[in-house]
Amino acid sequence: MDDRTYIKSHIRTVPDWPEPGVQFRDITPLLQNPKVFRVLIDQFVHRYFDVRPDVVAGLDARGFIIGSVLAYELNVGFVPIRKKGKLPFTTVEETYELEYGSATVELHTDAVKPGDRVVLIDDLIATGGTMMAGKRLLERLGAQVIEGAAIVELPELGGADKLRAAGLPLFTLVSFEGH
Repeated sequence: MDDRTYIKSHIRTVPDWPEPGVQFRDITPLLQNPKVFRVLIDQFVHRYFDVRPDVVAGLDARGFIIGSVLAYELNVGFVPIRKKGKLPFTTVEETYELEYGSATVELHTDAVKPGDRVVLIDDLIATGGTMMAGKRLLERLGAQVIEGAAIVELPELGGADKLRAAGLPLFTLVSFEGH
């Protein structure tokens, strides 16, 4: 079994959560097993080791898990992009649309420097709204988002296509049909 198939086999599908009709892709089994977690992290390390980003930015909250470990392995800084109201210092913010309503994410104004090359990471790409908002925040501070990354892509929701059309290269490990 190749590494991506191995990773996919450890992602749990929870039907009808958090609401009827949703197939929730739960990555916690990837994190609980040290062998699987190592294989997962190694996929991202191998992808970015020669690219040498200046910073890894992770999206709240599961992007923190993969992003911080990746930053550690690459010996670069980690920057959290948080939900509104969670960061204590001066921030920039970006609001984006959800299926029902909107959400806002924030980034400290000193999190990146102009010209920093950033990998932006989350656990999953569905509609692409969160990752697009993170990209805009980083670019507003002068950073260059060299690639967006995620463990899971849900192609039927169109987020990955939307992000690529907006000029963001993407790296994902597995995809699941349905949502």
